[in-house]
Amino acid sequence: MKAMLLAAGRGKRMKSLTSNIPKPLLEVKGKCLIDWHLEKLSKAGFKDIVINVSYLSDKIIQHIGDGKRWNLNIIISHEPQALETAGGIRKAIFHLGYGPFVVINADIFSNYDYTNFKKIPLEQTSLGHLVLVNNPAHNTNGDFGLSKNGTLMMNHDQLYTFSGIAVYKPKLFANLKEGIKIKLSEILESAINKKSIQGELFEGAWSDIGTPDRLDLINSSD
Repeated sequence: MKAMLLAAGRGKRMKSLTSNIPKPLLEVKGKCLIDWHLEKLSKAGFKDIVINVSYLSDKIIQHIGDGKRWNLNIIISHEPQALETAGGIRKAIFHLGYGPFVVINADIFSNYDYTNFKKIPLEQTSLGHLVLVNNPAHNTNGDFGLSKNGTLMMNHDQLYTFSGIAVYKPKLFANLKEGIKIKLSEILESAINKKSIQGELFEGAWSDIGTPDRLDLINSSD
């Protein structure tokens, strides 16, 4: 099983913090955000990792190197112009193989156990498995509902927030044109309406490091 870290974003909401540093290299608890993910993936038994880059890409590439310090084989998918999430996955799909693969936003921080990925039972009719979390203060309305049988829904009494952690089948992106900006939300909504996306609720520690305040909050927490 292969994994992809999404690291191409500009991080405009971080203001001056990302003027000269790409968001995945911001430090959380003394370590770059992206390093937390690479360590956890390595400990979970992953070997092949794809990382898409665009903004200040040279700094990320220089920091990661060949991946050997994590015992990983890292492939860089460079986007001269950021292609949004689905567009970035489509561009890198060749490197992700023919089976289900993991996709993680590089700018989140959580204690989700990455060994879970290889245990997720993707149903034959499912094109993806999303990890949802309870709604944080910056997304009180939530994103998706979760039925009792684990199928995601667009409309439900209780909506949860998409964590930025997921497993997808290549088929979900097969009909997308390479090199075009495409938001993941559009692809997911269509698949969810066809009952083709499943999920789980994770209630552990999780944070989307999207603003300076959230970065300060996570760094000051135990």
